[in-house]
Amino acid sequence: MVHVDVAPRQRSYQTPGFAGYNVAWSPFFAEKFAVVGAANYGLVGNGRLHIFGRNASLPLKFFDSQDGMFDLAWSELHENQIASACGDGSIKLWDISLNEHPIRNWAEHTREVQSLDWNNMQKELFASSSWDGTVKIVRDSGCVPNNQWNPDIPQSIQTIQAHSACVYKCAWSPHNPTLIASASGDGSVAFFDLRNGHGPGGLRPVTSLPVGGEVLSMDWNKYRPMTLATGSTDRAVKIWDGRMPSTAPQTRLTQPLTEKCVLTGHQYAVRGLSWSTHQPSVLASAGYDMSVRIWNVDDAQPHGAVPVLDTPRNVYPLHKEFVVGLAYSLFEPNVIASTSWDCETHIWPTGV
Repeated sequence: MVHVDVAPRQRSYQTPGFAGYNVAWSPFFAEKFAVVGAANYGLVGNGRLHIFGRNASLPLKFFDSQDGMFDLAWSELHENQIASACGDGSIKLWDISLNEHPIRNWAEHTREVQSLDWNNMQKELFASSSWDGTVKIVRDSGCVPNNQWNPDIPQSIQTIQAHSACVYKCAWSPHNPTLIASASGDGSVAFFDLRNGHGPGGLRPVTSLPVGGEVLSMDWNKYRPMTLATGSTDRAVKIWDGRMPSTAPQTRLTQPLTEKCVLTGHQYAVRGLSWSTHQPSVLASAGYDMSVRIWNVDDAQPHGAVPVLDTPRNVYPLHKEFVVGLAYSLFEPNVIASTSWDCETHIWPTGV
């Protein structure tokens, strides 16, 4: 195990009174990022969305809600718009060029909203998942060709009854705009294709993965279609692959995913995952052991039926509480942001 020495190059951003829950880089500006947090570790109290510039230690702006905020997603169409997932079951859309109030509010989930993901191909859509077991597909009604507000879409356009337990994470495939995955406390990841017709019970999954443990985190590989990482309460990171043996690129899920390798080493549950935005084999994982680990999954060695990797390339040890959110920079290679319940967000070079 290697502990990366990043202290001289690492930078910290404070969110006092608000435990960090996730961090996201702007898809439009290399130096801008946002952090959502919750007072009292999300058990009770307000939430706050912080907007940071990388070269400023204090937030450029912040927005408060009456309940904790647990996830966020930047709009893929509007440079100043960002959505936050709230503990009261609502999703709020903020315009960071304005002050105070959200410009939209969706209040359809019956329990805490745990995850948001904006579709990076069909850019007017985003998805949410919740403790109520559902995934909702939302069309941002402000996203129309002439940028004129469309009040005729007041609510989500589709609800997927995805799981019987909390859906901790939902994520669109970066290679197929209609394929979405959901990770759940029931121990599985389900895959839904919006192109499929609805049966009497609603949209059914194309396939599902029996991951094991409660699946708290998940991320699609940006370069390898149909490749997915999962993190669970069993402390393992698992890499799954649904590609057929073919040289042609694949964007449609045509067979069940198979387990390609297991990454071991976290002492407690794995809470955050982020594939590198610049290298197809590099993955970051974060957990309740207060560490971030940087892996090259191609280092995995044969071990029985499934290759195992127990030595990360680097370990980042500077957080002082659970690390729950990760995001690789979209513009700068080998730079990552991590956020923690220690009310700090760190930006640091991964060394890989």
